[in-house]
Amino acid sequence: MKRLVALVGGLVAFAAGAYVLPGGSILRRTVSAREEAAFANLRVEGSYVFFGPAAKEAGTALGVSTERAELAADGAMLLKPPERCRFELGSQDGNRLAVVQAGGRRRQEGAEVAVLSAAMGQLCPLLTARNGADGEARAELEQHLQGLGIATRTTSLARFGGDVAYVLGDPGEGKPQFWVYKDNFRPARVRWTDKAGTAWDVRFIDYASAVTGGTLPRSIEVWRGGQRALRFTSIRSDTRTVLADKLFTP
Repeated sequence: MKRLVALVGGLVAFAAGAYVLPGGSILRRTVSAREEAAFANLRVEGSYVFFGPAAKEAGTALGVSTERAELAADGAMLLKPPERCRFELGSQDGNRLAVVQAGGRRRQEGAEVAVLSAAMGQLCPLLTARNGADGEARAELEQHLQGLGIATRTTSLARFGGDVAYVLGDPGEGKPQFWVYKDNFRPARVRWTDKAGTAWDVRFIDYASAVTGGTLPRSIEVWRGGQRALRFTSIRSDTRTVLADKLFTP
């Protein structure tokens, strides 16, 4: 117990004594890190796994009857900056669905699956938005975050998966927040509550993986109401592919 108290006390002292960058600086460096990892076209193949109620929702959308706690489906993420994204997945029976987002507009091919829309709504503006001069890209990123209720001028430090991260937003539990890995300034997680009162948490995990070459995190998770609902894990990626514009028609 004494060791635990000492550890907690040490972390508090570290957080209190560490210098925390202001929100504007963090966002500017986040945009710079995105520019360094820029790509023209990206196709990432991998697996989607749905958990809990989301497994049933995805099964219904794919025409698969399931009462299991998990549902897996092969698929891909197709990304074509600026801010054009497409998620595709299918069942063994050949049924397929897709979510497309371009310029803030979204389209479904098949029934909507809420956790896919939540992932799309954060990945696309955070990782594929246009890179503009004179602070335009930073301002657009800040506008997106403030639209989620995140207080971008309030900053602190926390740990995420063993890594130190900057946190933009009220540090209180359950508050809207944007987390950025301190070592590389890539997005780590976004937390917000929608108009229906549902708490969402989209997490970006492992940018160091050779599979994605630093362009994207190896895994993306969506948590809904405090429970993991979706995980996408990359298997292979290709930045030499050419993706047709018609794939991203909103």
